[in-house]
Amino acid sequence: MTLVLDSAAQDLLFREARTANTFSDEPVTEEQVQAIYDLIKYGPTAFNQTPMRVVLVRSAEARERLVQHMAEGNRPKTAAAPLVAILAADNEFHEELPQLLPHFPQAKDMFFAERPVREQSAQINAALQAGYFIVGVRAAGLAAGPMTGFDFAGVQKEFLDGDHTPLMVVNIGKPGDDAALPRSPRLAYDDVVTTV
Repeated sequence: MTLVLDSAAQDLLFREARTANTFSDEPVTEEQVQAIYDLIKYGPTAFNQTPMRVVLVRSAEARERLVQHMAEGNRPKTAAAPLVAILAADNEFHEELPQLLPHFPQAKDMFFAERPVREQSAQINAALQAGYFIVGVRAAGLAAGPMTGFDFAGVQKEFLDGDHTPLMVVNIGKPGDDAALPRSPRLAYDDVVTTV
């Protein structure tokens, strides 16, 4: 065994974890979401930036508005999931850098004064945080169903603003019956890793 994480935790987070397409009726509590965030907030990002923003879609009215922007195949599962989260990148994340990077507060203006630079950094680092979020959902004993099949402009207009770019929509809950498709193949180590 070359990994410190025990086999059961490896299964929970990766080997046995699956993208869920159906969910049980068991609700996802605010306390569970808080615990997920309190765990994943420690994942590394460039300059300790925290550009990911999470919009929890809990009300029936908001869910209906979101479902209208989902791709046809994603609508039923988004309508039925116990909780849905919109993950977005805050393109004005740099305003928080003096607080998040107190030993280097000038990074805010030195590296992120221009909007195109901020947008690129926000996109990359919020996507990294979104990966942590999905693993955090699994760590809570829940399943995640991340999706990018939706009208990005529509979701931005409906739920965000011009400073926030949607990344993905994630259905969250306990898996239901036949929740996952058969596992698809993965590339082997030698197909991915080279040494120079």
